[in-house]
Amino acid sequence: MKKKFVKTIVILLMFVLIVPLFSGCSEKSSNKYKIDLEIWGVFDDNTDFAEAISEYRNINPFIDKITYKKFPVDGYKDEIINALASGNGPDIFLINNAWMPSYEDKVALAPKYILNEQAFRENFIDIVADDFIGKSGEIYGAPLSVDSLALYYNKDLLNASGITAPPATWSELIEDTRKITKVDEFGTISQSGVALGTAYNINRSTDILDLLMFQQGAQMPNKNNISFKPDYNIGEKVISFYTQFARSSSPAYSWNKQMHYSIDAFYEGDLAMMLNYSWHINTIKNKNAKLNFAIAPVPQISKENPVDYANYWSFVVNKNKKIKQLDEKRPITDEIRIGESWQFLKFLTFKNDGKFLLMNMKSKKVKEYPVMLDPAGVYLKETGKLAARRDLIEKQKTDPVLGAFAYGNLIAKTWYKKDSSLIETIWAKVIDDVNNGDITPGQAFQLVVSRISQVNRK
Repeated sequence: MKKKFVKTIVILLMFVLIVPLFSGCSEKSSNKYKIDLEIWGVFDDNTDFAEAISEYRNINPFIDKITYKKFPVDGYKDEIINALASGNGPDIFLINNAWMPSYEDKVALAPKYILNEQAFRENFIDIVADDFIGKSGEIYGAPLSVDSLALYYNKDLLNASGITAPPATWSELIEDTRKITKVDEFGTISQSGVALGTAYNINRSTDILDLLMFQQGAQMPNKNNISFKPDYNIGEKVISFYTQFARSSSPAYSWNKQMHYSIDAFYEGDLAMMLNYSWHINTIKNKNAKLNFAIAPVPQISKENPVDYANYWSFVVNKNKKIKQLDEKRPITDEIRIGESWQFLKFLTFKNDGKFLLMNMKSKKVKEYPVMLDPAGVYLKETGKLAARRDLIEKQKTDPVLGAFAYGNLIAKTWYKKDSSLIETIWAKVIDDVNNGDITPGQAFQLVVSRISQVNRK
């Protein structure tokens, strides 16, 4: 009995001595916490993020749940605005890159101890840095994907017209359009070479105008100079060039306001070429699986200085949200919520090299965890989208379907729009007025400059 008593005392002493050694390796009780993250988006399904979320919850002991909620794109902007106003919005939400100027005061910047400008520029292509890095290097958002314009073309219609390759320049496009377009004696277009010239029956027509402005060398507003004062000669030239395709007296005439919507006309086989984004590849295939079409880079004015135009979505972090406390004894602060949100975005969108440095947002201690997957790579594989990351774009450049868009992403530009929806309305209205003969291209651009300048000064 005496020996058993002594043995028990020794075991107890060893336990008392050993436990502090092990507990020193983990976080103190005061530094422990649990938090839920809610993400809102459009287009993507829960399954597109399931693997990344599962992996992240495995390595991050401070995360309880991560939920993703998908919204229809129509009405999504209103949902976000109303949610932010009430304080009941998500922790992370998706915005279009053109919305960024109007959301600057609504999103939380990335803490510099999590993400800095140099790392951001090294990870993402230039257009992302242009859109989501502020004047002083502050970071506003992080995307998984970027998209840019490319030229969709019906191979059968080009072949039938003796055209062996898609046009690489605008002059080639006009020449090809003249060969393809069929107009009867009543002026009715039965077969169109290209969908250009009008505003309301061409998908993303105002983006095409923005593309032409950049290609002509216009100095468009940016975050350092939001005034809209491009060369009037350039603006008039762009509007004249664009609207010639809808002018019946023009040799380039191939489109008018009576035509079917551009995407519909393309999959119906009556349209040879259109400029559009990669997200409509599946639209075309689902509507007409037998359509023999391919995709090429957008035509250029100068092959030496190529320019494309980007339209894409990025995740941002909600600046003001009522925090749901999971443990009243270990309350979550806004700093913790924002830090954990940005930490997840970094995990989701950055290259990880097989490891991820995870920070405790209370103690600011960092620990390295092995990571078994590349979340952005998995996402692109699941969705078939274009990469925002430099290393992944490199892999997509030679893809037979996505290659033209990948190249476009590398040369893409955008510009500062305080209210992108209103600015698109302004562009579309003046194009329609020119088509109707109500104003000249020169008068139209004067109106554009005046009205957009008012919008950006708000």
